[in-house]
Amino acid sequence: MNNSVTHTARLLGAGLRALLVLTLLTGVLYPLAVTGVAQALFPGRANGSEVRADGRVVGSSLIGQRYDLPLKEGQQSPSPDLKWFQGRPANGLGANTLNTRYALLLSGATNLAADNKVLVQQVRDAKAAVVRDNSVPGHPVRASDVPADAVTSSGSGLDPDISPQYARLQVHRVAARNGLSVPQVEKLVTEHTEGRTLGFLGEPRVNVLQLNIALKNLVAER
Repeated sequence: MNNSVTHTARLLGAGLRALLVLTLLTGVLYPLAVTGVAQALFPGRANGSEVRADGRVVGSSLIGQRYDLPLKEGQQSPSPDLKWFQGRPANGLGANTLNTRYALLLSGATNLAADNKVLVQQVRDAKAAVVRDNSVPGHPVRASDVPADAVTSSGSGLDPDISPQYARLQVHRVAARNGLSVPQVEKLVTEHTEGRTLGFLGEPRVNVLQLNIALKNLVAER
């Protein structure tokens, strides 16, 4: 009996020591090492790819955000603030309905088929809005000028980038709304156009948040 108790106690002691050692290694030392390496080599990415302006964090370069006017009385959805460059549609986003204490959004795609009537109508409405909003006197926008990313949302609904084509399509409207010349705004788009990753992955892109920060600074310098 005593041998059995002693053996059981020895096993429990060994198990407890193993638990403590593994907890220390995998729960303390390993996370500290990974965090240290990340902060030393990739501090920007490790901290959420924060974008700062005027001394404060205004967003992340990895997450798109909207540029809308305040809601008017009786208005269900806000209108875009047309003095800013606009990002892609976010039709895949959903509201948090379980914990209503927090205004959280659920990212995702619409998962609608290409011939789905709802999706087709969304694209038609978005294209009509892009044509309407970006047509200025002397520079009308045609439906054939509208690129795909201007009327479709990304898989997450949170794409922070737009194509250079969509950015250039908005140049005349942004210039007119901010009292800037077209060449000034075109230069901003060119300066904020990124090429393919490693020269061959993905497509050229423009980060909307960073472009709008540069636009705000340009307007302030006027």
